[in-house]
Amino acid sequence: MKRFLSLCLLLSLFNASFAQDVLDTDKKAVSIEELSWMDRRHLERQVEKIDEMARIKLGMQVTGTTQDLRLLQRVIHRGLIQKDERLSLQALGAVLGNVMVAEWGLQWVVYEDKVGRSRAICVADTEYCLFPITMLSRRMEVGLLPNVQKVYDNSHEMILPYLPKSPFDTES
Repeated sequence: MKRFLSLCLLLSLFNASFAQDVLDTDKKAVSIEELSWMDRRHLERQVEKIDEMARIKLGMQVTGTTQDLRLLQRVIHRGLIQKDERLSLQALGAVLGNVMVAEWGLQWVVYEDKVGRSRAICVADTEYCLFPITMLSRRMEVGLLPNVQKVYDNSHEMILPYLPKSPFDTES
């Protein structure tokens, strides 16, 4: 099991590396736009779906803080969303993305490239983006039960070099 999880982590890191390689070689093919009203409303509805489920089945609510990581983990471990319920699985990613936005100062955007159109969270005025909508859903669709805290921590590690530096940061 440990070997399998290590392989999954390597694959996710490879995908992030591959996405960066695509960005570097074909920057003109990427379009990043502000969310439209419809995109915002779609994300809101996804979060509302998870909030309602959590209130009814877990006695918890979505807060937009890191407490939501625990909520998401409970939803996953209790099997409240089946692996074939793609929109509901992606709703977990909307909640995860909102935590990342609140904690790291990222912004929701529409990211479009030759692969298609996605909602992503990016460092302001850059093409350094994460795609939380599918971070949990893709793992769950293949039968994995992701560790939400590890997904969050690995994402932070990947985006950290691109986040704006505070004048109070110290070099390690």
